[in-house]
Amino acid sequence: MYLPPHDPHVDDPMRFKPLFRIHLMERKSATVECMYGHKGPHNGHIQIVKKDEFSTKCNQTDHHRMSGGRQEEFRTWLREEWGRTLEDIFHEHMQELILMKFIYTSQYDNCLTYRRIYLPPSSPDDLLKPGLFKGTYGSHGLEIVMLSFHGKKAKGTKITGDPNIPAGQQTVEIDLAHPIQLPDIENLCNFNELSRIVLEVQEQVRREQQEEEEEEGQDEEEGRSRQGDSQQAEQPAQKDDAGAEGTEAAGAAAAQESAPTSQPFVLPVGVISRNEDYPRTCRMCFYGTGLVAGHGFTSPERTPGIFILFDDDRFGFIWLELKSFRFYSRIKVSFQNAEAPSREAFDEMLKNIQSMTT
Repeated sequence: MYLPPHDPHVDDPMRFKPLFRIHLMERKSATVECMYGHKGPHNGHIQIVKKDEFSTKCNQTDHHRMSGGRQEEFRTWLREEWGRTLEDIFHEHMQELILMKFIYTSQYDNCLTYRRIYLPPSSPDDLLKPGLFKGTYGSHGLEIVMLSFHGKKAKGTKITGDPNIPAGQQTVEIDLAHPIQLPDIENLCNFNELSRIVLEVQEQVRREQQEEEEEEGQDEEEGRSRQGDSQQAEQPAQKDDAGAEGTEAAGAAAAQESAPTSQPFVLPVGVISRNEDYPRTCRMCFYGTGLVAGHGFTSPERTPGIFILFDDDRFGFIWLELKSFRFYSRIKVSFQNAEAPSREAFDEMLKNIQSMTT
């Protein structure tokens, strides 16, 4: 199991913890040992469920228990997982979230199911190399997000989750066709000014989507009324669509090329951040949306925000509604045999992990 570093040290390396091991024996037999707990390896079981999925089960769960009972187990887990003691955490809401996580994870320490995850395919045109990133999520601690590119959109999918937004959900979506020019550093400190700029772009995106829907409706009506001469009617429409798409893509590319290679950046006053060590310069920014929800993934909603690209390995996202900044840093572990066999296989995997929690 790969664990993120202790919050909020997002640039620190991942931590590694063995969960089980398999001893291959003669005559094609094998023994499985569970590595969970603090009493050493003990008897376990492994089962292939289906393609790209298997389960492990501990047969001696007493090895997971501590002599001091659940209280000792919780304090040990808190020290190892969070690098803190209970006395260090003064915020009542954070104590509640941490206790919820402990109760949830300890329920499943004896039986775990594993499903294959592919790393996202990359293209020379990508804004930065896609992959896995550690991100700050306030009182939830550090979580793992997969950044992938899909044409004019980039998506950040949660690989690990929390009581509000579970794993598999799309935590951020970046609209690469709508770059944002930041104001000068003095105006950037004013949250209302940044909010005004982002909300103007949001309104522009809304109008463009409405126009596209109206055009699609008109095209459908024209298609139905000209069935007798459909081929001649379709040719100019195809040229128009291709021309519009080409113009939009060229506009986005021109905006990226015209943007300065580096510009000053500072969080607006009032925006909350777990990590104050974020870079004070950035390359470019884009309009995006971030997912918010209540406990248990209730009333999920996409709200406006701004994506900030700092460098090849770090980016940030500001949730306007929450006045909250999340800082992400690339995971630099080399995972073997993790490449997707095709783009279609990767897209199918994304759909599958999202459907598990929807």
